[in-house]
Amino acid sequence: MNLKIKKIKMIISDIDGVWTDGSFYKGTDGQEFKKFNVNDGVGIAMAKAAGYKIALISGRYSPATEYRAKELNIEDVYNGGLNKIIAYEELKIKYNLFDSEIAYVGDDLIDIPVMEKVGAPIAVANAITAVKEISTYTTKTAGGYGAFRESVSWIIDQQGRMDDVLKTMKERILKS
Repeated sequence: MNLKIKKIKMIISDIDGVWTDGSFYKGTDGQEFKKFNVNDGVGIAMAKAAGYKIALISGRYSPATEYRAKELNIEDVYNGGLNKIIAYEELKIKYNLFDSEIAYVGDDLIDIPVMEKVGAPIAVANAITAVKEISTYTTKTAGGYGAFRESVSWIIDQQGRMDDVLKTMKERILKS
């Protein structure tokens, strides 16, 4: 068991390049579409079953991000702020957490200031080199293809809690 990862109580994630492959589609009417992977939704269910707080911090505003977060009942969504440290500090205060109790999943330059503070910085497979170099873990899965879920699974595994989390998820499914 990784003692550093054992302290994690919250997982914060970027969206574009982590939950998506970084692409978005714009119609001539300005409507935007993003492709999300269902595996990342399962990652949210796993994180909730493990008792983690979840937050999304995206530097780029997108209604699609808000919609997906609402679908997954993610309360803490910071959508459209380039300085992610502001949202990060608000979350630490709101949940009374220390840096060492937070994991962050990112892929690009905008994520580095937060990743340098957290206890568990995680890079997705398609992250830039600078992000991978400061990360505790780099996923095998690229953003947009279940990298967030892999990140959650890795944290749960490192904490030695996978059997308990899967049991909790199974119980919740059977009750629904």
